[in-house]
Amino acid sequence: MTMSGYWRDIFVGAKSLITGLCITGREFFRPVVTELYPYEAPTLPARFRGHIELIANEETGEPNCVVCGMCQRACPSHCIVLSGEKAPSGKGKVLTSYMLDFTTCSLCGSCVESCNFNALRFSREYNRVAFDRSAFQLDLIARLKEQNLKEQNQCKP
Repeated sequence: MTMSGYWRDIFVGAKSLITGLCITGREFFRPVVTELYPYEAPTLPARFRGHIELIANEETGEPNCVVCGMCQRACPSHCIVLSGEKAPSGKGKVLTSYMLDFTTCSLCGSCVESCNFNALRFSREYNRVAFDRSAFQLDLIARLKEQNLKEQNQCKP
């Protein structure tokens, strides 16, 4: 290494050190934007996409799904499996099973966009963690029933 290369390396190193210290000094006086996550719930943006969930009919509490299968066909990840049976009234079908494999879901929204019956939406759940993969095999009908029970219990005095 020549003497000129030595001084050039020292100059470049000092310049990068001063640049870093300037950035640190400038950021030191700005307000803190860190969220204390487990103690404070994060503010979710309006377009946040959690896993999908079924929407209940306001009158009956049953899912709005008519088992057309459009969401299943629109899903590029093939993570939706639904089934239904003929309705007792003879018109249409009744949803009997709606399973979502969240491990393969890409959260693209194709299923929600393809639903013409206002039966699907994105959940606001952001904290879905587990040690077992089977915890991400979601039965959306069971989840809808749990949500309905919670809402009924909250409404009771």
